[in-house]
Amino acid sequence: MLALTSKEFRHIVRDARTFFLVTVAPSFLLVTLSYLFAFDIERVDIAICDLDHTPISRSLLAGLTADGDVVIVQVVERQEEAEPLFAQGSADALLLIPPGFSEAFLSRQSPILHVIVDGADAIIANQAIGLLESRLKAVAADCLMRYVTSSQSANLAFEISTRVWYNGALDSLVSMVPGMMALILCMPALALALALAREVEMGSFESLIATPMRGIEYLWGKMLAYQITGLLSVVFAWLVATVWFRVPFRGDFGAFLVLSSVYLLASMGVSLLIGNTVRNQQTAMFLILMIFFVPSFFIAGLILPISNHPVSRWMAQLLPTTHFIVISRAVFLKGLGPAALSGSLIHLLGIAGVCSALSWCLFKNKL
Repeated sequence: MLALTSKEFRHIVRDARTFFLVTVAPSFLLVTLSYLFAFDIERVDIAICDLDHTPISRSLLAGLTADGDVVIVQVVERQEEAEPLFAQGSADALLLIPPGFSEAFLSRQSPILHVIVDGADAIIANQAIGLLESRLKAVAADCLMRYVTSSQSANLAFEISTRVWYNGALDSLVSMVPGMMALILCMPALALALALAREVEMGSFESLIATPMRGIEYLWGKMLAYQITGLLSVVFAWLVATVWFRVPFRGDFGAFLVLSSVYLLASMGVSLLIGNTVRNQQTAMFLILMIFFVPSFFIAGLILPISNHPVSRWMAQLLPTTHFIVISRAVFLKGLGPAALSGSLIHLLGIAGVCSALSWCLFKNKL
């Protein structure tokens, strides 16, 4: 295995195209792709902190969630309880109804509602703010007609105070760049799949299987070289994100490298499975692009939130990019560590283990 790893290192260093694909291409793609894409969202998950506990506040919440576009996922008693929900990605926003809301409402004052939004995903945050503000204004009109006379309601309106956590300016690049890292870091996995397919296509696989080398040594020897050089692309991409795009990095860099290495392990496990079953580089490249690139834009949570449809959610959970998008944004913008991201980490390790085991079982040391 170590002999094959050494041989593969020499190939990576000597072949300028492979070296570019493994180390520099992710940073290049990060620059070119991070400026793209913006879509509307159809659902906002919110937490509720109702400190008023009156019929008017309950009527407001009922009207807000009547059509299913705004969904209450958690009811909290204090504002601080929303932070774990944002960290876990369980809620997009917190709606806080302060005490005395109904009293201000009935005394012809302008009631104030507080909306706190998770800005780690600027696209979703902007859409959530717009949707909540428009929906609250519509509900306000209904409540005014119900609880206040027409003469009183003429000069009465809701005031909405909005705050954004983690990305106060709602800069789309601040949330897009860490998410894009999951996509562009599949380049080392693509290089591994091409290397496996090239051995068969060019005929050098015949020489390798004539040696006493076992299947697991061949597969892991190949992967080890691309795993190590792939970590260089993580460092380059991190530098592009923090220096070029000036994305704040609030986490621990060592922890980020460890989490990235697990993602590389999972993505290369998929590449081992593909490269071990196809016989030409063109097919390997097509499959890698279809698994990593196309679904990651639309169902992995990069641009749009993961769909609640069972089939779409199931497909998203099978993609390594889905879990690393969560990890990258959480480490960059929220400063979370491996312990807080254990769920995504376990998913990545599971994908790596299952795909590597299948590759080993399907490997044949004969033509």
